[in-house]
Amino acid sequence: MLRHVLTATAGLCVAAAAGAQDEVTISPIDLGGGVFMLEGPGGNIGVSIGDDGVFMIDDKFAPLTPAIEAAVGDLTDGDVRFILNTHYHGDHTGGNDAWAGKGAAIFAHDNVRARLVDPPISSFNGSTQEPRDPAAWPVVTFGEGITFHLNGQTVRVIHHPAAHTDGDAIVHFVEADVVHMGDIFFVGFFPYVDGNAGGTLDGHIAAQQAVLAMTGPDTTFIPGHGPVSKREDLEAFMAVLQDIQSIFQGLAADGVSVDDAVAARPLEKHAAYGETFLSEEQMIRLAYPAYLAAANPGDGADE
Repeated sequence: MLRHVLTATAGLCVAAAAGAQDEVTISPIDLGGGVFMLEGPGGNIGVSIGDDGVFMIDDKFAPLTPAIEAAVGDLTDGDVRFILNTHYHGDHTGGNDAWAGKGAAIFAHDNVRARLVDPPISSFNGSTQEPRDPAAWPVVTFGEGITFHLNGQTVRVIHHPAAHTDGDAIVHFVEADVVHMGDIFFVGFFPYVDGNAGGTLDGHIAAQQAVLAMTGPDTTFIPGHGPVSKREDLEAFMAVLQDIQSIFQGLAADGVSVDDAVAARPLEKHAAYGETFLSEEQMIRLAYPAYLAAANPGDGADE
């Protein structure tokens, strides 16, 4: 299993896959306006509940589907009608086929479907990923965005290109003033820049700036991983990424190789961000080569 999931998450998912789903806890957090966040292994789920049924954002890993179904069942008797994938990674789309089998329609950006049909080589560890079963493929895809009108909410889905991947979507529950960020926002640890799937650090920052510009001081944010957050949490994360961006731009301008950048530990002041998920070295190797290639075209950024 990729370390794309937090250490605790991976352990719980192994237990679930071994048939111990009853040991997994999926906990709802009420965000108001019929919108909830479901905490548990894998990416955070957003849920809108009301007379129009259940609209769910992401669906974690396949073995967790019974636990998710039970958690939703504690909130409503309504059926899960729509699922929106924020991007293609398995800790956000793993349950697609199971939920499709229960009658839910899967929505996602065009590139999410493309990545599930033909996955790229993993940026994380270079492994070959297998195509997902056709049952997991979104049946409705969009380009720049799509809007849902349900459960008393205007739900605006906006594509942000070249951020975590090339298929990222953020979801804004306008009336509830809640935004699901997908993996464009991690709380307290380095972001995963999935370059093989079109992700960039610059895109992370641009997406965060766009979201901050369209929201207000009281907006609630659901990160891809981590606790429910407020504006200042997203601003703090963005400030760290902007500092890393500046560091990488300076190193690239000087022609510093990837290996030499790793040895120099330029991200040491952000070491706390490397304690849970990606290490400082992994962050450099995932995100820095793009800056080196841009500053020194043809010079062999991977040397």
